[in-house]
Amino acid sequence: MTAKKRTTGKGPGSERLTPSNSARSPRSRKPRAPRFMRQRRFPKAVLEALASAKMVGIRSGRRHRFTGVWIVVVRGRVFIRSWNDKANGWHRSFGADPLGAVRWGSRSIFVRAKTVRGAALLDAIDRAYKAKYDTRASQKWVRGFRLAWRRATTTELVPR
Repeated sequence: MTAKKRTTGKGPGSERLTPSNSARSPRSRKPRAPRFMRQRRFPKAVLEALASAKMVGIRSGRRHRFTGVWIVVVRGRVFIRSWNDKANGWHRSFGADPLGAVRWGSRSIFVRAKTVRGAALLDAIDRAYKAKYDTRASQKWVRGFRLAWRRATTTELVPR
């Protein structure tokens, strides 16, 4: 690498050696994901579709099949909760490999699963489940989602 003198213009002795631009190797750039994939939040159209869907399919990794889950949107964020925390269920699979997919209707998108913490957010998610799934038949399941061990399975989905 060659070096050249560069003056800062602040008097004698203000020269410093800097690498020559021609001696630098070009940086290799990785291809960037589409803008939608780089966002930390879903686009408004996707949020609206997920908010209106009563049930969606989720899959951890690529080997598992899609499993139907109830989904809610709170403060512009997407959440799901597991009814039973089986060893081979979707919640534990997401714990081992947080990458997966969500499918509703004919559309599917890739997601990353994140653990949810914070009592205020969990309470807001409880209220969202109660408001969205308000039929008499659904109330048994909504009450069950408020149990502490089921609240601990709450998972946020973000785009990847």
